[in-house]
Amino acid sequence: MRRLAYAVSAALLLPSLTLAAEAGKNVTAIVGGTLLTVGPQGTIEKGTVLIKDGKITAVGKDLMVPAGATVIDASGRYVMPGIIDAHSHTAIEDNVNECTDSVTAEVRIADVVDHRDVNIYRQLAGGVTAINVLHGSCNAIGGQNAVLKLRYGKNPEELIFREAPRGIKFALGENPKRSNFQVPGPRRYPGSRMGVEVVIREAFLEAKAYQREWDAYEKKLAATGPKGEKPVAPRKDLRLEELKDVLDGRVLVHAHCYRSDEILMLIRVAEEMGFKIRTFQHVLEGYKVASEIARHGAGGSAFSDWWAYKMEAYDAIPYNAAIMASKGVRVSLNSDSDELARRLYWEAAKTVKYG
Repeated sequence: MRRLAYAVSAALLLPSLTLAAEAGKNVTAIVGGTLLTVGPQGTIEKGTVLIKDGKITAVGKDLMVPAGATVIDASGRYVMPGIIDAHSHTAIEDNVNECTDSVTAEVRIADVVDHRDVNIYRQLAGGVTAINVLHGSCNAIGGQNAVLKLRYGKNPEELIFREAPRGIKFALGENPKRSNFQVPGPRRYPGSRMGVEVVIREAFLEAKAYQREWDAYEKKLAATGPKGEKPVAPRKDLRLEELKDVLDGRVLVHAHCYRSDEILMLIRVAEEMGFKIRTFQHVLEGYKVASEIARHGAGGSAFSDWWAYKMEAYDAIPYNAAIMASKGVRVSLNSDSDELARRLYWEAAKTVKYG
């Protein structure tokens, strides 16, 4: 397709300005395209993007292109900010799930990133420049996510976006209760939707007790004089440390979900325990409870038109994203697929058509 030209980092788009003449060394100019700035400048016809040393320095209509700059002609094409995929499992093949327990908040996606995954290259070709790599949906509370800045050919340390907020994966419905698959041996708890709710509530009750224990220790430690006997610190628990940080607002919750009743359940549990859901992922029945999602302050990261691939996806509609947005929910489109991630711009276009 010739319609999409080049994806550039949204965070670095600057107001239009005229640059003084400068040496063209390490400067790239994308000229003649329709710029979709996704910012105050709106759409700029036949605009120019100037990039120096890998950083965008100017975006505008009549910018001076330095002599010696590398010029890319984007005439007849669109130039837009890089796409962020809010739900990806790219670069963690065979390390998506830790299914051996209902709660695995201690495991970290950042430890298993495969920088050789060719899907990084393919997704860059489709305009995706950053991905939120989530743990799978096998657990009511899964592992810690990793946000990657896609740089094909770099090592795992250079892919991880250090400035991104920390996050963790929750899951509701058929996946954590294992409706559609079984493994040898005794069936793992939970086996029902009510069991999933209890697992999440009990995990946070335990985390609150752990938090109180550490708060009491810190208080005693602060009250101890320079020559006083230091109190014994509580034992560290990596699982509860992560859940404590969720309670403290330092870790964002991304919750896999489909049905409206379960979305409301998780909102109630989160508000009861004193934390927020940052995004409801997939959220196929979000249109039914969009006002409640908006009041809680959560986002909705959805598919454009995936439905009926399992029982809890039967009530999905293509108008879901538009309805949620109309009720004040911050909406994004996600892939959950190495293939779909290559054309997320097309997925977004479909939601505009439907909505």
